[in-house]
Amino acid sequence: MGKAYILAHDLGTSGDKATLYDSEGRLCASSFGSYETFYLEGAGVEQDANEWWRAVCETTQELLGKAGIRNTEIACITFSAQMMGALPVDKDGTPLRRSIIWADLRSGKQVDYFASRMPMEEVYRITGHRLTSSYSATKLLWVRDNEPEIYKRTYKVLQAKDFIVQKLTGAFVTDYSDACGTNLFDILKRRWSKEILASIDLPEGILPDAHASTDIVGHVTEEAARATGLAAGTPVVIGGGDGSCAATGAGAVEPGLTYNVIGSSSWIAMATEEPIFDPKMQTFNWVHLDEKLYSPCGTMQAAGYSFSWLKETLCAYESDLAKRTGTNPYDLIEAEVEKSEAGSRNLLFLPYLLGERSPRWNPQAKGAFVGLTISHTKGDVYRSVIEGVSFNLKVILDTFNQMLPIDEVIVIGGAARSKVWLRILSDIWQKPVLRPRYLEEATSLGAAVCGGVATGIFPDFRVARKFNDVVETIKPNPERRKRYEELYAIFNETYDALVPVYERLSHL
Repeated sequence: MGKAYILAHDLGTSGDKATLYDSEGRLCASSFGSYETFYLEGAGVEQDANEWWRAVCETTQELLGKAGIRNTEIACITFSAQMMGALPVDKDGTPLRRSIIWADLRSGKQVDYFASRMPMEEVYRITGHRLTSSYSATKLLWVRDNEPEIYKRTYKVLQAKDFIVQKLTGAFVTDYSDACGTNLFDILKRRWSKEILASIDLPEGILPDAHASTDIVGHVTEEAARATGLAAGTPVVIGGGDGSCAATGAGAVEPGLTYNVIGSSSWIAMATEEPIFDPKMQTFNWVHLDEKLYSPCGTMQAAGYSFSWLKETLCAYESDLAKRTGTNPYDLIEAEVEKSEAGSRNLLFLPYLLGERSPRWNPQAKGAFVGLTISHTKGDVYRSVIEGVSFNLKVILDTFNQMLPIDEVIVIGGAARSKVWLRILSDIWQKPVLRPRYLEEATSLGAAVCGGVATGIFPDFRVARKFNDVVETIKPNPERRKRYEELYAIFNETYDALVPVYERLSHL
């Protein structure tokens, strides 16, 4: 057998990143194609699935050209992708509307309906997740209630990667990890919950077949080969949702290892042999790419989103200067952050720009700067945003610490490239933060390892720890512990005090 390559597509919120890995786990080439996100009134957030397919076709062709390899050298195609969406398609796989993506929180009434038909505690016991409008079930119910003609024509409801797999192979399938993000999947029995589906009057047939992440679910068709430049007959491995792929790519492939991803959203999760069922239902559980493991998790909505909002809204000077000098605007913003001090001179940022998930579970939460005075500098404002995200992640970390002590955290995602972010995280958490070799590529690496295990190229998921080894450890500064502990307490008190204000603002 000649040299084998694994092609992994990571369909994120901002675009598709196609990556090529060899049989030694080395990243050989990558390509990125963006697509638009539509923000609607009433907390609606959507994307055009046809744009996902366009991005996959373009990035695949570009990647093959960059790498200079024959398409027959690709051993398999596999996937990571954004989770918790709802894309209705017809029998041909044609989208019937734009996809309602993970960030969409418009289905509050459908959450109430769901809860009236089955107690939330029962849903959590079955699925490992509480009821929330973040998940696919209430998004589908929203379509049923508000777009009945589309619902009647719906053959299947798919996630992002599942749509691309259907385009490549013709199969309507998903994997266990993405199925977990629907509020409809029995996490212990690994099947759609007939009990839940019956309670909310959804037919099981509207859902795709659920598979282990390592299953080869089909092969590239002649039509898809012409569109993408792939070889017809190439095996397609279903892969997983971005959360489970990130766990593998970060090296959290053995029980007890904990990681944090800071992308548009951010989550803290770990690998365990059994789900962790939180008595307060503050955290939730995914099936790991390694189907013998689970990945307990807590997620915040707007992490990188908060920083990108800061750049687009308040950093016109840095953005303009970056264009004129050919520099990175984020580097200029962080230079201002460095001029501020720990605690941003008592300025707090509450990062609830898209409501909030774990453990707050408050879709009505809003962002806020608290403590702002005329003496604050832009560096203080910029730093407070990073600190606000870090404080909010500590809320998740503390929730897990009560159930399973955490000694250190592997951090991946775009923000992990920033030493400023990593220092602030370590100081606020007062835990060592580990930076591995691959950061933004870690999620696609996880998908690639999954593809390699599926096709026999890799013996098991533990190879991920070798492929993405830790290259730097950032230790907390003990001198900042007291300062950040005091501000963290005020951060939580401020959120609690603003809860009734959020509710009033949401109902004006």
